[in-house]
Amino acid sequence: MVPASSGPIVGVMTTTTQLPNVFDAGLPTVDYGDGLDRAEVHRAVRAARQQAPIAIGRYGPELLTHDLVRTMLRDSRFVTPQGIGLVIQGITSGPVWDRVCKLLISMDGSEHHRLRRLVARAFTPRAADRMRTACVEVINELVDEVADLGRCDVVADIANHYPVPIICALLGAPREDWKLFSGWASDISNAFGVNVAEQQAAILRSWEALDGYLEDLVVCRRHSRADDLISDLIRVEADGDQLSHDELLNLALILLNAGTDTTRNQLAAGVQVFCDHPDQRALLAERPELAHNAVEEVMRHSPIVFGSLRKATEDVEMGGVLFPAGTFVIGNTAAANRDPDVYPEPERFDITRGDAPAILTFGGGVHYCLGAHLARVELAEALTVLARRMPGLRRTGPAPWKPITDLSGPTTLPVAFKPGH
Repeated sequence: MVPASSGPIVGVMTTTTQLPNVFDAGLPTVDYGDGLDRAEVHRAVRAARQQAPIAIGRYGPELLTHDLVRTMLRDSRFVTPQGIGLVIQGITSGPVWDRVCKLLISMDGSEHHRLRRLVARAFTPRAADRMRTACVEVINELVDEVADLGRCDVVADIANHYPVPIICALLGAPREDWKLFSGWASDISNAFGVNVAEQQAAILRSWEALDGYLEDLVVCRRHSRADDLISDLIRVEADGDQLSHDELLNLALILLNAGTDTTRNQLAAGVQVFCDHPDQRALLAERPELAHNAVEEVMRHSPIVFGSLRKATEDVEMGGVLFPAGTFVIGNTAAANRDPDVYPEPERFDITRGDAPAILTFGGGVHYCLGAHLARVELAEALTVLARRMPGLRRTGPAPWKPITDLSGPTTLPVAFKPGH
């Protein structure tokens, strides 16, 4: 094993040296297994990082420090694998593969750059701010349903319902269709999970249904523009270039998927960590101006996505080892966000934490999450309302998480609070 005292080699080396192959460097191993809870996972990662800045995981090398993860995410020699996580499941063809490969998040190079350039103006902070009123209305309506009871399951009663009406409003879909969107999003999100083969039928069924719905919505907006994202994307033009019909449909689809399951799970995770730290919940209720800090700290301390998968397109020397061309590498963003060299007392949850480097939960480089601004707005408004309207919030039962090898988060979160607010 690489001794902890050697430390990471900062940055990426470009000279030809005799560095050991990453698989032959005696690095520690880390295997989360499906049975480990997230606390055990964090302990396992921390133990590995004390030995070396890189470990060998289930799917290949994992970078464990903030510096190495940030460096990899910004290095153009590490690209998103075609098909994203499908390839590490042995899926390299078929209907799900074909659909995933057409999405922006599965692209790199000139094609990716062109689409990002076209749609960037539709995903600005100003565009996200337009949704604040909708966020506040939706979360208050959900709390109204349970306020007098003084108890609920945050996952089933609030988090699962919260983002979909907002995405409907963003896309310009009727709000009453949110249940359709919710079901489709839940199925389609499995295309980015670790059990695609088992869930293929449901994935394709919902994907085709959503395609049909969006097709009708796009046709409608081409004839009658509105103040919504679909209309904005139709209007988008740069240097005479515009989105094709299929590109527009795929962008709307990835927004629905990325903006639904991730927000659901991260909101539930955020409420759980506030239950476990009542002083921080009370502080947010008293000082709502800390909402932005609270969102960053929630995603740093209790993320529902633990890493970003990349593939080396050529031999790369980094962290004192050689990553051969073709190597799949995971930037363990959860580990990076708890790097003690960057975040003092990283296990501590503190919404007043200041002057900290940016978290890596939203990725980095050319693949930085397009929907990051909207996600921050959604979480900030929801957590602020819940802190104010659920005084004395506490857990009343276990809150197990889904395996962290997939999109994670609590499967249930029973809570009690002072009613009537």
